[in-house]
Amino acid sequence: MKKITLLALACAMFMVPTVASAQEVTYVEDPAQGLIFNKFQDNWFVEGLGGAGVMMSAYDKHAKFGDRVGYKGNLVVGKWFSPIIGLRVGGEFNQMKGATDNVNALGFLGKEAKDRGYSLQHFNNIGGFGDVLLNLTNWWCGYKPGRFYNADLYMGFGVHWVYEKDAKGNWKYDGGKGGESRNYSARVGLLNTFRLSEQVNLLLDLRFEEMQEHVDARGNRTWVEYPSALLGLSYRFNKREWNAPVVPVCPTYKYTDAEGDALVARLAAADRKIADLEEQLKNCRKPAPVAPVAPKADAPLATIYFPINVSKIVGVQNNVVDAVANVMLDENKEYLLTGWADNYTGNDKINTRLRKDRVATVKGALEGKGVDGARLETQINDGNLTNYGPKCASLDRAVTIVRK
Repeated sequence: MKKITLLALACAMFMVPTVASAQEVTYVEDPAQGLIFNKFQDNWFVEGLGGAGVMMSAYDKHAKFGDRVGYKGNLVVGKWFSPIIGLRVGGEFNQMKGATDNVNALGFLGKEAKDRGYSLQHFNNIGGFGDVLLNLTNWWCGYKPGRFYNADLYMGFGVHWVYEKDAKGNWKYDGGKGGESRNYSARVGLLNTFRLSEQVNLLLDLRFEEMQEHVDARGNRTWVEYPSALLGLSYRFNKREWNAPVVPVCPTYKYTDAEGDALVARLAAADRKIADLEEQLKNCRKPAPVAPVAPKADAPLATIYFPINVSKIVGVQNNVVDAVANVMLDENKEYLLTGWADNYTGNDKINTRLRKDRVATVKGALEGKGVDGARLETQINDGNLTNYGPKCASLDRAVTIVRK
């Protein structure tokens, strides 16, 4: 069928008018045909974001909403490995504000919260994070260069070092308190990307974090819900889109009615030629009849081979004996069995014994399968069966069976 298809294409090419052939074929990238991964130095980006987050522990509800809002900031570098999968890492600042019943907290601001017995707290987390990015828009809607909006789902982890105010109101690193000076966070979010230019995107990052803090727990770390929203910009480096296979775009040509009728007629003629070629090919594939070949009258019925210095029937030779027995049971003939051994190995005494043992073994095997032993005459031959030399000695270790 491949030959026929190529022939049909060739016929169609010859039937296109010269006006159409004179027009140039253009080549464009077609993302619908798949994508080709870019080089490692492509599809990198940097981001800067700023916003605010709200602490939502059991104690924080005793503070006014405005007293629980803290500033956030991120600086990020990342890379897209495909239109769907990317990674980013960066540093961040989190201002943590809320309420606590721990009056000894260094973050105590000296103002009582609405409910008696709770005080406001304030401490800062500075650290780093890493996220895995999943572009939902490209995944669900297919990759499209220059799309205005993309939704990127991400998740990741962060580690932060705690800074608090001391009794004098000075900010200091909360070191020297073991694990209390370092907090961890787990995060998931939706990064909304709006295309401003080929290089620059506007970002709206909606994030939810589970963040550790130790003030409420009086020296032991506990987990706090910390939703936040950030705005920012990203800048993309080097090649920013994705390569796609290059495909030809054939020019269009409008035919007149007369030209169309002529093409229809020529296509019909080509269809008839193709049908004729298919019929010829079908006939060529039919196997030629093979006349049965009658065996030569003096040809051996079979030859059974033995390994060196072995007179036992082994391996596939058992199948040969089975087939010979079936032939003998169908025929009412007598047979001559001759034992052979090569004259290149061993000595006369050993080889004579092997010839006798081999022919006796084959006769016994045929009798065991129902062949009358009176129809089987045995003998040995001291010569070589083939005389092809020592390299072919294995052809001389055999028992031949011929019809008498």
